[in-house]
Amino acid sequence: MTEKDKLENEEFNDKTGTQEIPEEEQEADKNYEAEEAEVKNDSSSKGDDESPMDKLAKENQDLKDKYVRLYSEFENFRRRTAKERLEMINTASVELIRELLPIMDDFERSFKAEAGSGKASKNNEGSRLIHNKLEKLLSSKGLEPMNDLVGKTFDAEYHEAITQIPAPSDDLKGKIVDVVEKGYMLGGKVVRFAKVVIGN
Repeated sequence: MTEKDKLENEEFNDKTGTQEIPEEEQEADKNYEAEEAEVKNDSSSKGDDESPMDKLAKENQDLKDKYVRLYSEFENFRRRTAKERLEMINTASVELIRELLPIMDDFERSFKAEAGSGKASKNNEGSRLIHNKLEKLLSSKGLEPMNDLVGKTFDAEYHEAITQIPAPSDDLKGKIVDVVEKGYMLGGKVVRFAKVVIGN
């Protein structure tokens, strides 16, 4: 651009009231507009993201869920251990009771022998008294004898068949004919199987 052109351009601008904007200022304006657009985009994208309150609410909900799960797991553990402890207390004396059962058997055999001989002596009254006390003690601990098995159907979960004999009658076929050794249960579980004879 010549000197003359510049003068003419300035005169024209003076007449119209406008000024020519230098190139540096034009570039600065463009940069400013670009930055402004970026700021607008950032603010609009932040609107899409969660606010700090939403984040805190979500974290709070996650922590509540974890707490509820942990609490329910602990409750299950507490119930399970309480149940196991109760079962252990109920069955803690099983071994001792098993060792006392042959003594009960001996008492009952002596009473049967005495009844068979027809001799009832005063000495046996003491034995009966001891037997009754022992029986009450064991039943207070939850021991239950399997009574009245003759004529019942054989059940392998409660009975142990030691032999088979011809059934005295047709209705006793496959059923218990005689009890050789009495069975006992403790807390719903078999402590000793009843040894029985089955009719065939």
